[in-house]
Amino acid sequence: MSKRSATVERNTLETQIQVTINLDGTGQCKLDTGLPFLEHMLDQVARHGLVDLEIKAKGDLHIDAHHTVEDIGITLGQAFAKAIGDKKGVRRYGHAYVPLDEALSRVVIDLSGRPGLEMFVDFTRGSIGGFDVDLFYEFFQGLVNHAMVTLHIDNLRGKNAHHQAETVFKAFGRALRMAVEPDPRMDGITPSTKGTLSEKDD
Repeated sequence: MSKRSATVERNTLETQIQVTINLDGTGQCKLDTGLPFLEHMLDQVARHGLVDLEIKAKGDLHIDAHHTVEDIGITLGQAFAKAIGDKKGVRRYGHAYVPLDEALSRVVIDLSGRPGLEMFVDFTRGSIGGFDVDLFYEFFQGLVNHAMVTLHIDNLRGKNAHHQAETVFKAFGRALRMAVEPDPRMDGITPSTKGTLSEKDD
């Protein structure tokens, strides 16, 4: 399988984002976003997904973090789509349950070529380390819209909002790792009865 990595740069009047991703990495992570708690979560994705990530972001944080968080998700999704390519020979589906003390989350992903997000996380407080928890939805929505994946996220239980968030991102990393993993029995084969997983399919 050829090298699965990509770099995408996205610039708007609100944000300037650059993302480099290597799907066959070792969990290395370099982040410079101005959003410490989001960086902590993205580090979980890299380490538990064995994905190398480098993200540089500048945004209008003097207003709030919304544009920056959403655009990081968009750009990461674009980089993922470019890196994964035609998806031949991958497992396509991935899932993970991850606990952290009292919290437990489940994430299921399908590299379907169709964007879809179902996210059910009832955070026990509205802010973690100054980060607005509503923005996690915006991050994942931006990501799935441009990665062209179907993503189901469920926090099954949890009392500590930090634990809730961390189990979500760890489970996302593990599910992603499973989905992009080469399947030796699918060598050169697209895991779809349609024969393609492009965004043009219904």
